[in-house]
Amino acid sequence: MGGVEINWWAVLVAAASTMVVGSLWYMPGAFGNVWAKLARVDMKKAQARGWAPMVFAIIGSLGTSYILAHFTFLAHAHFNNSFFADALSTAFWGWLGFTALRIVMHDAFEGRPAKLTLINTTHELVTFVVMGAIIGVMGV
Repeated sequence: MGGVEINWWAVLVAAASTMVVGSLWYMPGAFGNVWAKLARVDMKKAQARGWAPMVFAIIGSLGTSYILAHFTFLAHAHFNNSFFADALSTAFWGWLGFTALRIVMHDAFEGRPAKLTLINTTHELVTFVVMGAIIGVMGV
């Protein structure tokens, strides 16, 4: 049995897509103003932090897209549906099990508003589905 095959271009494009989705999702005209208010984020202070948060976001996105591609390859080897279907399924279950449920749990303990939890978990769902679609279309 061979090792896991990763399409590095798919990983890079999927990681870049997270920046696009996040920029659109959290822009002031979409959910940005509501998110900032509910999360108690002072946007002037956030901007003063400079590029450091973006560097962490890029590194995190690269890691997430690589892991999603890795798990997609394994799922595809097991289920043998179309690569695209296996990528979307892996993205959904990864989002649900490793992101959404964790955010909901932490937000419940921290007493965060349900609307904030919904904004963040839905953003993560869209992010994962877009990454999965890119990985699924680009294949291995």
